[in-house]
Amino acid sequence: MKDFPSPEFSSFYQQFLPKTATRATPLILLTDDDRVTRIQVRRFLEREKYQVVEAADGTEGLDAFKRLKPDMVMVDAMMPTINGFEFCTELQKIPEASYTPVLMITGLDDEKSVDRAFASGATDYITKPIHWAVLRQRVRRLIQQAQLLRYLEAANKMFQQLSLVDELTQLANRRHFDMRLDQEWRRMAREQLPLSLVLCDIDSFKNYNDAQGHLKGDSCLRQVARRISAVAKRPADLAARYGGEEFAVILPNTSSESALVLAEKIRLGLQTLKLAHPNSIVSPWVTLSIGVSSALPHQFPKRSALDLLAAADSALYQAKAAGRDRVAFFELTAPSRFQTIESF
Repeated sequence: MKDFPSPEFSSFYQQFLPKTATRATPLILLTDDDRVTRIQVRRFLEREKYQVVEAADGTEGLDAFKRLKPDMVMVDAMMPTINGFEFCTELQKIPEASYTPVLMITGLDDEKSVDRAFASGATDYITKPIHWAVLRQRVRRLIQQAQLLRYLEAANKMFQQLSLVDELTQLANRRHFDMRLDQEWRRMAREQLPLSLVLCDIDSFKNYNDAQGHLKGDSCLRQVARRISAVAKRPADLAARYGGEEFAVILPNTSSESALVLAEKIRLGLQTLKLAHPNSIVSPWVTLSIGVSSALPHQFPKRSALDLLAAADSALYQAKAAGRDRVAFFELTAPSRFQTIESF
């Protein structure tokens, strides 16, 4: 039986984990102004196989946390300048501290002090004099709980990512595309910048599948996807599998001229692969028909991203009607205008 999780899955999952989650030995930040207590606690924790970093006051402790991102924090309640309660409050303002447990060491065990400790952000507390067996169990439990929360968060991020990716081509899927197109329309409207959209359709793909079989059809889709990704590679660009043999590229802050250049690069780039297509009515090779649309969203307050999509779809229809293996352009203006770029 094949091992699970597979090495490929494990590698994919690792990218969603914070670096601290992959430490072989948990790192504990010990913040206490009493040197004797620090020495005692550090030696005990090191015997328990933890890494320990010391800080002599709250300010030093906060700086150490930002620098080292420890797996757990132990802090004394009564310190000069910044006491343990204030330290916890400041720690909560650091995003990376969301899942970092804080164990407060205190000589105060009255109800008011305990309530104040939890209210300031402490996860648990232990009283002085320290009962070492109790400390051992609380540290172990808090670190295990924090690790579990980090793994759960990583799993949620991974499954969210998987829900937005087309399994076959590894491009964004239709759901992701729809979300991003709407987001970018709104963002470009606020920033008064152009938004362009490219729709690509593999010419006579049904004939390709009939002649070559679905396995080769899948391989063809993957190769087309890689070619599109190689061209639309800016961080803000989004290449997606729109559906079946159709692909789309969202191009924020991209003029119509630049979008046309990119579309032509995609079309010509696919030709260089020379994927044989014996049943094509256009060429002996796999080709693309491409529709491009552009708009300045802030000029169309009563329109939406769906209008840009409709414009690109109209351009794609024009490219196919004009003979396929070419790029056609539709600009969302009044009056609307078409432009077809013949293939060479």
